[in-house]
Amino acid sequence: MMPRAGTRLSLFLLLTLLTSTVSLAEADKRPQVTLHTSQGDIVLALYPDKAPVTVANFLGYARSGFYDNTIFHRVIRRFAVQGGGYTKDLVEKPNGEPIVNEAKSSGLRNDRWTVAMARTADPDSARSQFFINMRMNLSLDARAGRAGYAVFGEVIDGQHVVRDIANSKTHAYGGFDDLPVEPILIESVTVAADQSTSPH
Repeated sequence: MMPRAGTRLSLFLLLTLLTSTVSLAEADKRPQVTLHTSQGDIVLALYPDKAPVTVANFLGYARSGFYDNTIFHRVIRRFAVQGGGYTKDLVEKPNGEPIVNEAKSSGLRNDRWTVAMARTADPDSARSQFFINMRMNLSLDARAGRAGYAVFGEVIDGQHVVRDIANSKTHAYGGFDDLPVEPILIESVTVAADQSTSPH
């Protein structure tokens, strides 16, 4: 005997609720990293299922304290803010080995508020530096004949902080074209998944 319309509707709503609950639970399992900056906190959710190599690389730097007291050294309004490589004295920190570019395999797009790895002209040259997209930067996505820039997470809280950073006054100085006039520091980093905090 077929269930009545009301029963079918109840079953549908129950299944929808369960599916939503599972989706939320999966989202909660994503590693979350908080960048404690001189402008405020920025919370990132990462995608290890889509960009495992890139996420592992970023978490390695985050947990080691590498990002502590580094600056956002490239800030372009309505494009991106980039950091994770230089001290406030504009000294580049020694990096680990470069990683493979997962831009094509991940299927992730350089949408607004996503976080991606910075690199040189060599597609597989990303190390520690990353950037936050301030708009939908489709020109940075992987396409036929173009390696793209590997997205590995997104800003889930503190978008106003990123916006403030993006609106900072910049100048050309010491070989940098878009350097904030007043240094903007990543003071420390917290990885929520293991509650480890890099040294202050």
